[in-house]
Amino acid sequence: MERRMLSKEDEAAAAGDEVEVRREDQDKINKFSRLHQRETTLEEELQAKHKEKEDLEEISNELELADEDDNIPYKIGDSFISLPLPKVQELLSASTSQIEEDVTVVEEKLSTIREEMTELKVQLYARFGRSINLET
Repeated sequence: MERRMLSKEDEAAAAGDEVEVRREDQDKINKFSRLHQRETTLEEELQAKHKEKEDLEEISNELELADEDDNIPYKIGDSFISLPLPKVQELLSASTSQIEEDVTVVEEKLSTIREEMTELKVQLYARFGRSINLET
């Protein structure tokens, strides 16, 4: 995307074409800003969930090499408890399923937020044109 500098004439013309910011416009701008902040937070949460899922899959792969009779330390809260391998694999599977559900929920929220942001962009750019920058 190429950006060009406005000439002095363009700036003067743009200044003459300034659109008054109404209360409803400001509300839309504020809502867009809040949605953008929420989007950023959800993207970070989604990345963390993906990392957590990767880690659980890696641990599950490592446990395939363990002996069936071994007790495996499993972290619950701040403590580690030794559990039989099948129980640990069951708990890891449940954790992975829960993370997948969480990822789906976060992705749905992100989709909804992005749709709202797109609607607001259309409305605000239609009203203010190039005098507003909503690119994130």
